[in-house]
Amino acid sequence: MSRPPVFLLLPVLCVLLCQCGSKAGSRWEYKYAPGKTAIIIGGRAVPPANAPADVLRAISAGNRICTKPYRRGGGHGRFEDSAYDCSGTVSYVLHAAGKLDEPTVSGAFRGFGRSGEGKWITVYARKGHVFITIAGLRLDTGYNDRTSDGPRWSSRSRPTKGYTMRHPSGL
Repeated sequence: MSRPPVFLLLPVLCVLLCQCGSKAGSRWEYKYAPGKTAIIIGGRAVPPANAPADVLRAISAGNRICTKPYRRGGGHGRFEDSAYDCSGTVSYVLHAAGKLDEPTVSGAFRGFGRSGEGKWITVYARKGHVFITIAGLRLDTGYNDRTSDGPRWSSRSRPTKGYTMRHPSGL
């Protein structure tokens, strides 16, 4: 019995190895579901009544910083800061939820938690940017509107090509 040449197996091996993290689709879209998703009132997220305690803590943390300005490196040295960048924002809310022990840079979130979309929390990470969805709402430092400058809640859709989806275990 003859074996296939190694060069024929390489494409198959590459495809299998590239499946390590779940890739996001082409767009993130807000899909309101009564009792399952958060809503925005006055710029703050209001969680659904049945959200787990970790999710409530994450939303509360996002509400605390959603009026802070953007600063590159904000939230990197410590969780409490006067301004936040993308990874500082995601680090802050995940820490409040009990899912992160120290601030993390955006690219490192590609290996955070478990692969794929979470039931309550999903981190969208790529080299150079990260954002998070919590109970269906997006908390992001970019791609919200022209007046936003820092972490803001949004239900506006966002392209996700090149992002990897990750989620905390159990959420």
